[in-house]
Amino acid sequence: MSPIKSLVKEQIEKYEWYRYHHISNTIAQKTLKNLEKEKGKFPITLKKQSDAYAREILGWKGFSPWLYVYSHFSEAFKEGWIPDNFYGKVVIPKIQGDYGKISYLKPITHKLFEEKPCPDLGYLINGRCFDNNYNPVLQADFKNLLFQNTDKVICKLDQSCQGKGVYVFQYKEFEILKILELGNCVIQKYIQQHQFFNAFTTDSVATIRLTTVIDCNFQISLRAAYLRLGRRHNTHVSSEDHIRISINMDNGTLNSLGYLPNWQKIEQHPDTLEKFDHKLIPNFEECKKLVERLHKRVPMVQAIGWDLIVDTNNKPIVMEWNGYSNDIKFSEASQGPCFKDLAWNKLRI
Repeated sequence: MSPIKSLVKEQIEKYEWYRYHHISNTIAQKTLKNLEKEKGKFPITLKKQSDAYAREILGWKGFSPWLYVYSHFSEAFKEGWIPDNFYGKVVIPKIQGDYGKISYLKPITHKLFEEKPCPDLGYLINGRCFDNNYNPVLQADFKNLLFQNTDKVICKLDQSCQGKGVYVFQYKEFEILKILELGNCVIQKYIQQHQFFNAFTTDSVATIRLTTVIDCNFQISLRAAYLRLGRRHNTHVSSEDHIRISINMDNGTLNSLGYLPNWQKIEQHPDTLEKFDHKLIPNFEECKKLVERLHKRVPMVQAIGWDLIVDTNNKPIVMEWNGYSNDIKFSEASQGPCFKDLAWNKLRI
């Protein structure tokens, strides 16, 4: 590479680094202000502890803002926390590499895991149609294939996340040419969720978010769990207005408090007024077993965020998985430090 190209590449990387941390820390600062409205001013003692930990352990004060959020949320500082931007720019590239990005390619999940944990009906890949066994299907036959046993489907584009790049279609709305314009995607059956989740809202399918890791001894374990609920009239759960409630990882019970996107705490769903307190996720033990079993299929990906739901037959179903940019900030604040024994805080920029 020529000196000029090398310099340009270096400047681009510096800009991307700065931009990433600026965006992440801006979100953290806004979150802290929201917490201060409810909890009062952030204590200076916790700020000093967070700053010292960011500089001395993580290597840069720019990792402090999310530590402020975790500390004010928990009303104490805890060693071993992983700031969200440290996770995204230091941890993930070193423990996942490009292998975690496999999860961006939605249609290959069944092929990769050697079983069918997702409700996939078919795939659109590079302008061609396939059934869920990867057999080619004519465009003219694809719509009838998808809707032969359901009246509603969900389309998820490659690299879709946080509710973006997700579309819900009924039979009359589904036009193959328009779907092809969206890009490569998986088409899934719209899940009929367990009545437990319908009590909170029937307008969208809830999401059980589980995070599993593989340690240095190749042991897989569940490290974080929470329930994501949508709001009234949402077709699917979106990060813009979802509700998050921590799940006890030992027995599957919900915490008494849930949180809005601005981290304001609530005790019940704001639309249906259904309370969260100690309600038990159905078949939670099987949910845990399923994701731990699936994680064994991709041991090169050390941390995975799984989105599941339990259907009307009490069966856990994987909606999608994220092996590269899975979110940890809510879990770290509400259940963390979730990864202290993995020595991620010893990784360097």
